[in-house]
Amino acid sequence: MGIRLISISGVRQFHKLQSVVARNQMPDVPKGHLAVYVGETEKKKRYVVPIAYLNHTSFQELLKKSEEEFGFQHPMGGLTIPCNEDAFFHVTSRLNTCL
Repeated sequence: MGIRLISISGVRQFHKLQSVVARNQMPDVPKGHLAVYVGETEKKKRYVVPIAYLNHTSFQELLKKSEEEFGFQHPMGGLTIPCNEDAFFHVTSRLNTCL
């Protein structure tokens, strides 16, 4: 039975990778959810929704609007849905009753 020692450079690389991952994670988005930005004006609001919404056709319609308007270049750096908040609330409230 042998013990394998990790080199100092390997430890440093691990810590660098760990710090990069920690910076890129958003602690306010729980596992199984994603953050979306909603709004038609420049001032958009951020919401956290369950990823299960992605399977529903009504939410997929919102995503299609987003794809048509932004493609893969979203101005907020995250998924942006170009609809008014009332429409978004209507869709998500219906989906909440389904889940």
